[in-house]
Amino acid sequence: MGLMDKIKGAMNAVTGGAAKVALEFSPSFVYPGDSVQVKITATSTGGEVKSKGAFIDVRGWEEVRVKNTGPNQSGYSSVSSTTHEKQIQIGNDFVLGANETKTFEGQVQLPLGVHPSYTGPNAKHVWEIRGRIEAWGNDPDSGYKPVRVGYRE
Repeated sequence: MGLMDKIKGAMNAVTGGAAKVALEFSPSFVYPGDSVQVKITATSTGGEVKSKGAFIDVRGWEEVRVKNTGPNQSGYSSVSSTTHEKQIQIGNDFVLGANETKTFEGQVQLPLGVHPSYTGPNAKHVWEIRGRIEAWGNDPDSGYKPVRVGYRE
């Protein structure tokens, strides 16, 4: 392995570019307590990738916008906070060989009693899900994708 290959490998680890990760899930609309079927597909982008597992990250977050008041203020300010955050392991330790692809499937259950998704004029509550493989450096992931959570009486 030449110096440039080593540099490229180090950069991939730092940026999360050592593997491409895709997430498929169904359904995209659920109620608290429901399960979501998930599938992570991880593909090495060239070199070997040692992973400590495949994970699903689920998070809910809320954002509130407040109109600025006062003599020299205009516009809005916003504040956001995480309302739920959980990681679920769906695959154990593995090694992706050069240009190899592996898939991991499982189910993720949303807890009971969580806030539903909503969007209003000054507030919103958003649910997101992503697939991720744990690797040295920055974990390669699919990016967060929206999932809608309904209200059940």
